Amino acid sequence: MFEQIEQLDQQLLLLINSLNSPFLDEVMWQISHQLIWIPLFTFFLYYAYKNLHTKPLILFLLGVGLCFTLADRISVDLFKNLFLRYRPTHNLDIQDQIHTYLRSNGEHYLGGQYGFVSSHAANFFALATYIFMVFKHTSKWWKLLFIWAALIGYSRIYLGVHYPLDVIGGAILGSLVGLFAYKIVSSFLSYKKQNE
Repeated sequence: MFEQIEQLDQQLLLLINSLNSPFLDEVMWQISHQLIWIPLFTFFLYYAYKNLHTKPLILFLLGVGLCFTLADRISVDLFKNLFLRYRPTHNLDIQDQIHTYLRSNGEHYLGGQYGFVSSHAANFFALATYIFMVFKHTSKWWKLLFIWAALIGYSRIYLGVHYPLDVIGGAILGSLVGLFAYKIVSSFLSYKKQNE
C-alpha cells in the first residue's frame, strides 16, 4: 500500500510539474521566494500594532518567532534529516523528467537534498494558523491565509522540489505548530490577566 501511495505521489508531482510555461515559471518562483511577501508581512505587523496593546503585541511577535523557529527546526531536524527522502530533483529515478527553474545565473534550482517535509509549507502554514487564531474574531477574511499558504506549497511542487506529500506533511506540521504557538501565547495572556 505504501508503494502505491508513493507512486501516486510521484505521478501527481510529474503532472503538476509538467503544466509549466516560462510565464508560470517566473510566477511560481516569485511565489516561492519569501522576499515577495515582505509587504504582506508588513501588513500583518501593522494590523497587529493597530489592534493589540503593547504587551499583547510583544507576545504576538514572540509567537510569530516561535512559529518560524519550531516549524523550521522540526521540519529539518525531525523530518528531513530523519526520513532522508530525496527531493524529486535529487531522485535518480525521475530527476530527468523534472522541469526545473532556470535562475538568472544560469543554474537550475534543485533545492536541498532531502524534502520530507516541506519547510516552506511548515513555516507558512504555521504562520497562517497562528495569525488566523489570533485575529479570527476580527474578520472572516483571515481564512484566506490558508489559501496563501497552500499557494506557496503548490509552488514548491510546481518547481519540482517537493512531492505533494512533502507539502501536505509540512502543512499538517505547520498547522500544529501554529496552534501550539497560539496556545502558549493565549495561556500566557490569560495568566497575566488573572494576576493583575
